[in-house]
Amino acid sequence: MRHNRSIPNAVVIPELAYSDVPAAAKWLCEKFGFRERLRIASHRIQLLLGGGAVVVTERGSAAAQADNVHSVLVRVENVDQHYAKTSAAGVRIIRVPESYPFGERQYTAEDCGGHIWTFSQTIDDIDPASWGGILCT
Repeated sequence: MRHNRSIPNAVVIPELAYSDVPAAAKWLCEKFGFRERLRIASHRIQLLLGGGAVVVTERGSAAAQADNVHSVLVRVENVDQHYAKTSAAGVRIIRVPESYPFGERQYTAEDCGGHIWTFSQTIDDIDPASWGGILCT
C-alpha cells in the first residue's frame, strides 16, 4: 500500500458520525486512549490507537445520513478495478470514483444491509497542510 500522510496507515478505517466532532474526538481520546492524528477543520478528525484508526466525522455528511451514523473506509490497491467489479455485480453505488486533493481516489457503495462503504486508493503522498489539514503526530 502506498504511503500518504493524509490518511491513516490502516487497511480498514471505521468512520463514526457525531453532532460535535471535536467533543467526540476529545471524549474518545480521554476515555478510550485514542490520540489525535489529523484534524480537518472541525468536521473530521482522524484518531489512532495502536495499529488501528478511526475517523470521527460530522453527522449529516453524505456517508452519515438518516440512520447511518457510521461507515467503513477500506484501502485498496486499485480503486477503479474494484469499482468496476462491484458495479458489475449490481451493487448500489453512491459515489463513483473521484480523485481528491488529499491524495486519495475513492468511491462509495451501499451493502445489502444498508451499510455505507468507501473504498480508497492512495494516489499520492500529500502534505495535509496543502489542503487545510493539521497533522497532529
